[in-house]
Amino acid sequence: MTELWPYARPGAPAYGEWLLGRAVSPRYVADALATRIGPYRHSLLPMIVHSVLGGLLMLLGPAQLLTAARGRPRAHRLLGVVFAATVYASMAGAGLYLARTAPADAFSGAAFWIVLAVILVGTVFSVTFGVLAAVGGFPDLHQRWMLLCYGFLLTAPLLRLEWGALPWLLPGLPMTDVNQVAIMHLGSVVALGALVASRTLDRRGRLAGAGRTWAPLPVLVAAHLAGAAALARIGYALLVTAGPGRRLLWAYLLPYAVAYAVMAVGARRAGRQGRAWAREEWLLHLTGLCLAPVLSAGSAPLLERGLGLDPYTALVAGVSIGGGVLAFTATTVVSLRVMYAREVLRRAAPAVTAAVSPVGGTVS
Repeated sequence: MTELWPYARPGAPAYGEWLLGRAVSPRYVADALATRIGPYRHSLLPMIVHSVLGGLLMLLGPAQLLTAARGRPRAHRLLGVVFAATVYASMAGAGLYLARTAPADAFSGAAFWIVLAVILVGTVFSVTFGVLAAVGGFPDLHQRWMLLCYGFLLTAPLLRLEWGALPWLLPGLPMTDVNQVAIMHLGSVVALGALVASRTLDRRGRLAGAGRTWAPLPVLVAAHLAGAAALARIGYALLVTAGPGRRLLWAYLLPYAVAYAVMAVGARRAGRQGRAWAREEWLLHLTGLCLAPVLSAGSAPLLERGLGLDPYTALVAGVSIGGGVLAFTATTVVSLRVMYAREVLRRAAPAVTAAVSPVGGTVS
């Protein structure tokens, strides 16, 4: 929240820069921020709005979880209104900055700009769907969408943590390259965190009206085969690229493997315990994870032609957005699953009422 003070008033305290300079080196920080003066001053007011309100959202998110956990609906609704309004205002500031900044002028280049834009869209749609779910009487879906929204918001502080941590693992790497490493997995990491939180809070073993699975074995097999082929293509393209391709591939594959293991183990364990709904949600997200590389590989040529990017930058951007986009898609499918189950129960209710009506009553 104080990061932009020096841009508004040169010489103002910069606590984040001070901490980062001592965690890594002052030169590391100075080199990273030297190119930011022009773009940030050009959109200083939107950036201040975005950063200050973004910091506020980091506090409002846990407060929302606390009011929900302690059963305080009035406080939860009031904070929810404030949270949603703050998300829209903060993302409006981010949107103005992105609109005024050419992709090539963004921090770490066009791929980073694309990732920021996708996170912005995902955050806005997630909070919107969360609000609509609450209004529509779907508290379980409201919970999922708001957790996903908060996960997308957490990419900002998590990125700053990686600014300090990754130089210890990759010595000599400038912050622009640290950003490239971070965006390869941040979207997938926060989406996995939101899913684990949702599954932890949802104790239901079954979903009434759910019926057959939406992730049968043929769908799972097809998703795995398509995902494996896309992963092979992505891996080859990054490995044959001179420079940071190998590093970026590991930054992508390791978190991907962890996410896959968590989802696969979660689905298997839920199946053994007879918890059909938990297994269904794990499998739907696992299917989305398998298809994420397909989206990444397929979007790279579109980004290359549509935005005039070089093939390498387009591939990095495509890989960076795949996990987050498919996690959003999987949450959408889960929402449709829940809504469909409720509709099945609603249509079955008249038949049940007629079947149990007293003798002499009208049976329709």
